[in-house]
Parts: sequence; C-alpha cells; structure tokens
Amino acid sequence: MSETLDKAVDAALALAAERPWREVSLRQIAERAGVDFAQLYAETPGKPMLTLALSRQLDQAALATAATPSDDVHDRLFDAAMARIEAMEPNRAALLSMAKGESRIALAAHLPLTARAILEAAGVPATAPRLAAMTLVWARAVQVWRDDEGALNRTMAEIDRRLKQMRERLGRIGAGF
Repeated sequence: MSETLDKAVDAALALAAERPWREVSLRQIAERAGVDFAQLYAETPGKPMLTLALSRQLDQAALATAATPSDDVHDRLFDAAMARIEAMEPNRAALLSMAKGESRIALAAHLPLTARAILEAAGVPATAPRLAAMTLVWARAVQVWRDDEGALNRTMAEIDRRLKQMRERLGRIGAGF
C-alpha cells in the first residue's frame, strides 16, 4: 500500500473507534491522516474501497504464517485463521463500528479474499470448492469473534470445528486436501 493509504487506514480505524462509521466521511479520514484529499480519493474513492485496503492489510497476518512448519493441513489452516483474528483484535472497537456501518454486500466481498489468503498461507490450493468452503468457515468465525471478547476461546473452538467439517465435506465430494 502507498503511504497515503496506510495513513488513511490508520485514521479510519481511529475515527471508527471514536464514533459510528456511518458518520465518518472520506474527507474526515484524509484530514485525520494529514493527507491530501484528492490524492486519497485518487487511490480509494470511497470508504468501501478503504475497508478493502484494511482487509488486505489484515490478511497479511494470515499470509505471514506461510512459513509455519506443520505437516497437518488443519493446523496450518487454523494457525492462518487465528493469525488473521489476532491481527483484528487490537482494533476490535473500530472494526465492529465499521461492520455496523458498512453494507453487508461490501463486507461480504472481503470474505472470499481473506479465505483465499488463509488457504494459500496454509499451502492449500484455492480451488473453487475449497474457496467456497473456507469462505463459509471464515464468515462464521468472524460472526463468533464479534461476540467473543477476551481469550477468544469460542472463536478458536468455532474455527476448529468448522475446519473439521470443511475437511470432511470436501472429502465427500472429492475436493479434499
């Protein structure tokens, strides 16, 4: 990401933690970030595109687990998904504000991208059935995360359970790993 976009993402997180995301404008984000509004607009002409940039930034946490050695695919997928969750945790209030203020369609567009990052980080080729299955796993994990403050035990249990289901169901259709 560019320096402008990095600063804008940080400013967006700060503003979203302070007030409802719907009340935050792209111009306010530029002002808080100390960046030229026209430059920010050229890079991301709307808040949905800014949240996409944020999501891609958070996906880097999952992708960083690619070097984690493990023979078990489940463990690698779990580690990548949890790395993504843990990357979200410091900005919980802002991310929840953004989730409430963004349209469901805009948020849903991010799910397959994160699912692909998790699969690829785990060394699992993102075939169509696997991507669809991992998208469902990730969507459910995020739902549980929203209400799971603290040690994230419910989130970890949900990811573990859903990954086991995914492996079993993909195996039934010959798309397993």
